[in-house]
Amino acid sequence: MLKTTAVAGSFGLAGSSENEIKEIGQKIHRNMAKVMIGKDETITLSLVALLAEGHILLEDVPGVGKTTLLKALARSLGADFRRIQFTPDVLPSDLTGVSIYDQRSGEFQYHPGPLMSNLVLADEINRASPKTQSALLECMEEKQVSVDGRTMMVPRPFFVMATQNPHEFHGTYPLPESQLDRFLFTLSLGYPTPEEEIAMLERYQQTEPLDNLPVVFPIEELPRLHKQVRHVHVSDSIRQYTVWIIHSLRAHQAVTLGISPRGTLLLVRAAQALAALSGRSYVLPDDVKYLAKPTLRHRLVVTGKATPEMLIQEVLDTTQVPGQ
Repeated sequence: MLKTTAVAGSFGLAGSSENEIKEIGQKIHRNMAKVMIGKDETITLSLVALLAEGHILLEDVPGVGKTTLLKALARSLGADFRRIQFTPDVLPSDLTGVSIYDQRSGEFQYHPGPLMSNLVLADEINRASPKTQSALLECMEEKQVSVDGRTMMVPRPFFVMATQNPHEFHGTYPLPESQLDRFLFTLSLGYPTPEEEIAMLERYQQTEPLDNLPVVFPIEELPRLHKQVRHVHVSDSIRQYTVWIIHSLRAHQAVTLGISPRGTLLLVRAAQALAALSGRSYVLPDDVKYLAKPTLRHRLVVTGKATPEMLIQEVLDTTQVPGQ
């Protein structure tokens, strides 16, 4: 687990870009922790995805705080937030918007759909038809929507957190591997510990913390941080180490579908974001190791009794770390 010192603690604004990102991350993390009790690691990974311009798939049971997580992030950033409840009858136009003829002007007027927002919660994405899923995932990749022959860019930054219940299969359309590959991370919140659940009952007894959550960093400034993250140094040895991990997984006898080149690129990009959140201008092997499972497990198809997590851990244990 990432040490909390990477995203928590006292701070004062500094001059370097990596310190600035660390301090902003601390502010957002602390703000979200007022609402999300005991979910420090999930908050950290959400910030990594946000800085790496990636998207998240949350696989978990109902009621554990998936919607609250994204709402807390949106409130912290002062961002436009939309939630889409996916059902089998949701159409692509319900996401992208529609053009309606205006008799007064004699022209078609575009009415934006929920995808024209900064932060989008795609709730129970596996309940939507494959055609609707494709519309969302294409927008995630291309950062644009097409309506009646017109192409419009979505607001930037653009961040999607999709959810699905891994224990319900009736009336669902599982995401194919090619679409899963569009997500940077797959995460799970899990149930709280008894101590965390008691703290939750105390905190929520008389107030709703989410209602009073302040804006701590304007989302309009986020693209500037994206550029800074891209300049975090990645050494040749880190690139080689990452590729060794990827190729070892592809060559594993229990793997029937290996990691795509997109997965390799996203792992390094996420490592840059984690390094920046930790106050560093360079990536360490530990950044790659820490992010390997959430970045790679949904990109692997395995046979036998092994799980993707087991194979990733096996490769991490046997791959030589640069400098050691």
